Amino acid sequence: MHAGMDTPASPPRSAPQDLAAGWEHFDHGADIGVRGWGPTKAAAFEQAALALTAVLTDPGRIEPREEVEIRCEAGDDEALLVAWLNAIVTEMALRRMLFSSFRVALQGRRLEGRASGEPVVPQRHQPAVEVKGATYTELRVRPGAAGGWVAQTVVDV
Repeated sequence: MHAGMDTPASPPRSAPQDLAAGWEHFDHGADIGVRGWGPTKAAAFEQAALALTAVLTDPGRIEPREEVEIRCEAGDDEALLVAWLNAIVTEMALRRMLFSSFRVALQGRRLEGRASGEPVVPQRHQPAVEVKGATYTELRVRPGAAGGWVAQTVVDV
């Protein structure tokens, strides 16, 4: 389940307090906030990555044809979220790909992830904007009010 503002993907909203995984966008001036939540910290990171993809296009339009391994590490959970999202932005730009699903394994301050997707097909994917990168604005990785985890930040578009 996920929610969004007026982006290519704007389905019905699910409350971040739910233990089910999900994502949403939140307003932040000219930029866009991305928030993911799930029963584990890794699931919240996966959902934040899906929210990042949804800034560009509807993730449902992306076929999981190729898998890319992504590894990063940082000094704390917040910096690790920024490193993860920026690594995804870098891989999308270098490979000219979009990703529709993510798997994350966290080991301390180290993340081992996989992103599945396909090369960009402009006619089908209809990319809306270019994401320049994740920022430290409104950056939070924390336990959710009803359990689970929430991971959020603002991305520069």
